[in-house]
Amino acid sequence: MSNTKNTSDSQELQQSSRKPQRSQATQTSQASQKSQSSQEPRRPKPMEVLREARAQLAELTGMTAESVSSFEQTEEGWVLEVEVLELERVPDTMSLMASYQVELDAEGQLTGYRRARRYERGRADSRGGR
Repeated sequence: MSNTKNTSDSQELQQSSRKPQRSQATQTSQASQKSQSSQEPRRPKPMEVLREARAQLAELTGMTAESVSSFEQTEEGWVLEVEVLELERVPDTMSLMASYQVELDAEGQLTGYRRARRYERGRADSRGGR
């Protein structure tokens, strides 16, 4: 008889488990979606923008982004000036570098770039310290 009782108990558990139950993760996800849809998209943090801009520029140009020399948040998104190694030479001070102006939208996606100037790594800037 104990087997019969166990069988009926397990059948009740199976039937109750078939009822749709919302997990906490599902509830949290739905709450998050509601709050995000009622708000504007989250703006990325500055360090996220810097990392993503360098990675996107390197992928598009095939050149190594060495540093970010200028960074500005605008109403439309972000504007950066990124220093890139264009041509490696020996000695290293003779390598050709370039400054690229990179524009990103408010979410941090690259929308455009252009080379602003090209220079030798070992040369001082003659454009008034800019």
